[in-house]
Amino acid sequence: MHDLLDLKAILVVALIFVPLEILVPLYRDQKLLRKHWFNDVLYLLLNGILINFGLIFVLGAAAAAFHLAIPVHVPALIQSQPLWLQIIEVVIVADIGFYIAHRCFHAFPVLWKFHAVHHSIEELDWLAAYRVHPVDQILTKGASLLPLVALGFSDSAILVFALIYKWQSVAIHSNCRISLGPLEWIVASPRFHRWHHANERAAFDKNFAGQLPLIDLIGGTLFLPKGTPEKYGTDHPVPERYPEQLAYPLRELFSPESLRTAGEPR
Repeated sequence: MHDLLDLKAILVVALIFVPLEILVPLYRDQKLLRKHWFNDVLYLLLNGILINFGLIFVLGAAAAAFHLAIPVHVPALIQSQPLWLQIIEVVIVADIGFYIAHRCFHAFPVLWKFHAVHHSIEELDWLAAYRVHPVDQILTKGASLLPLVALGFSDSAILVFALIYKWQSVAIHSNCRISLGPLEWIVASPRFHRWHHANERAAFDKNFAGQLPLIDLIGGTLFLPKGTPEKYGTDHPVPERYPEQLAYPLRELFSPESLRTAGEPR
């Protein structure tokens, strides 16, 4: 049943964003079936299985330890709040966790090898949101969800956040002319995230938040110049096929390039 629901969700996402990318594209010359699109379809269809198993293990092991450190009255106090307030708190707490994990994936070479798979995308579209190495996704999602589970937020609030995360992740990668105006300083927009993917020196290691650019502002990593990037991807080549991309980070750890320091050209 879960797999069936996932397939239905994928179909709904495709039926919304494919027409949008045809009708209001940001890059008009970009093809709908752009380079390596089938590779990213494999991520879309296969990654969920690996990520779900990994999250169950990570959250199960870590949440038990967190529960020992959190006073027993905290979950009851949190769940006594109205749902709308819990949702606001969940988005903030989860995005702080995401920001920290995401920044670590850029700062530490051993983690960057996994995250480079996502940054190897040279043409952003809705499908690009799914090209994420399972280890990358397990750890960043774990960093978002762990504090929510440990603090005892309600299942309903966490579910709403999961839906927000999923839809916003697809939207900010899409090849659509979506403008939020002044709101883009509060809510992550496609322009905000495109600069995170830009292969331009000034944009390196910027815009780590998933939902709230204010976290980047506080962390000193906000970068929102006018216009859009001219180039995406990484300078260091990443394999082009799904199985090779899964193996790439482990293979790279034993190469001389594994000593790449944060801030070097990508």
